[in-house]
Amino acid sequence: MKVTLFATCLVDMFQGDVGKATVEVLERLGCEIDFPENQICCGQPAYNSGYVRESKNAMKKMITTFEHAEYVVSPSGSCAYMFKEYPEVFKDDPIWQPKAQALADKTYEFTEFIVDVLKITDVGAQLEGTATYHSSCHMTRLLGVTEAPFQLLSHVKGLQYMELPGKERCCGFGGTFSVKMGNISGEMVDEKVCNVEETGADILIGADAGCLLNIGGRIQRQGKPIKVMHIAEVLNSR
Repeated sequence: MKVTLFATCLVDMFQGDVGKATVEVLERLGCEIDFPENQICCGQPAYNSGYVRESKNAMKKMITTFEHAEYVVSPSGSCAYMFKEYPEVFKDDPIWQPKAQALADKTYEFTEFIVDVLKITDVGAQLEGTATYHSSCHMTRLLGVTEAPFQLLSHVKGLQYMELPGKERCCGFGGTFSVKMGNISGEMVDEKVCNVEETGADILIGADAGCLLNIGGRIQRQGKPIKVMHIAEVLNSR
């Protein structure tokens, strides 16, 4: 099975190890990985800020870039969902709407792809520790991926899972929201860190780079002894 990796901007610029772990897990599960080097931003920051017309050029670039793909897999629920938005963005464009729909139909979030397409829930991972999991807003509420991460984590040998209080609450990142509404965002991430501490976990796991950067940054600044890991890194642990 050939998988084309949609790495996302944050993984490319800040979390390269997450991209590597994603590739290594999928390869171990028998996938052949393709990485188009001309992929760019999916257009989400501009689109979410109301610059729909300006974001369309980036979207067209991404549609063309992934046109050849059999499956598109991303280690970010938020960015994967953005591809699902493309058909709506181009709904009045007879040329680009079918292409946008084709991309949306073959795009999957990393854990969703492993569980729903590959039909695998145990990837043979092993990690000693106590962990909790942050459910990101876009991935759960919009993309609808709610169970796959937990199915995979339940089979990680040595990992004890603790439920995160208020797991349905936003961490305060929200892309440009964290910049435009910094004070509110700060209060939200402080609450999230307190909830993580309450579990007694020494590892915080998530599936969206933006959320992990936001929460992880706060944890680091507060000097908390909590390790932050993307679920791809957890599943790549042996």
